[in-house]
Order: sequence, then C-alpha cells, then structure tokens
Amino acid sequence: MRITVRTAAVLAALLLLGGGVVRTEESLRIVPFIAGDRVVVSFELNDAYNDAVREANASGLRTTFSYDLELRARAWVDRTIGTAVVATSDRYENLTRRHTLTRTVDGRLDDVLVTEDDAVVKTWLTKWNRVPVADTSRLDPAREYYVRVTTHAQPVGGQ
Repeated sequence: MRITVRTAAVLAALLLLGGGVVRTEESLRIVPFIAGDRVVVSFELNDAYNDAVREANASGLRTTFSYDLELRARAWVDRTIGTAVVATSDRYENLTRRHTLTRTVDGRLDDVLVTEDDAVVKTWLTKWNRVPVADTSRLDPAREYYVRVTTHAQPVGGQ
C-alpha cells in the first residue's frame, strides 16, 4: 500500500489532533486513521454496558446503542466533512435465552448475530471497528480535523 504525502499529512493531522487515541471521562476511546482512500474510525464505549442495560435486556426490552460519527474541520465555524450513523440492537429471548444482535450502518443492515454469550453482547453493543466516515479526497492537508462521536442508548439507563 502506497501512502501519498497528502494522505500521510492528513493522517498526521488526525493523529495529532486526537493524540492517536482519545479517551473521555465516560471511557469513550476513539481511534481515527486512514485506510486506503477513506478516513475510518474505530471506537469503544466501555462503561455503557452496565447493570441497567443487563436488566433491560433480561426483561426482553430491545436495547439499542446508536452512534453518530462526524469528521469535522476546525475553523471559525467547524465544518462537517463526513458522517456515519451506526447502531447495534439487542433483543433477548427469555425462552431460548439467546440474544439476537443486529448492526446497521447509515440505516442499512450490516450484520446479524445470535448468541448466548454476554461478553459477545457487550462487545457488539459498545465496540465498532473501521467505520468509514469520509473519502480522503475531501481532506486538505493544511487543515486540522477531529472526530466527534455522539452516543444514544434506548431504553435509557445505559447512557
């Protein structure tokens, strides 16, 4: 894979801005990077899968974690360069004791998994890898960029 000077400069700007990995008080870890001709983001929200979420799941309520990702350029008025909306839903069946997990990316079904393993449920709800946010052709190496991730949980209690 050949990385052009432009791509390397954009990657450096993303890593410098984000410090490579960003952590917040809510333990949201964000890792932006360049993959081919795309800016992609991996992230994990560790503390979101708590007792309230487990109780909601056990009661049979559908639990959904959705994430709005934005790649933004710093300016007087920050400009949005690219976006992605991803979500994971968990529907627990008390009779079979199985979780049906679904993932969507920008409203399109991405993957479905049925599991009995609580660790898999936690990972699916709180961790995403390599979510494409924007094409590198839309980036200017002279600008600074950052990624903003907004999280939503339904039913409320996991957020």
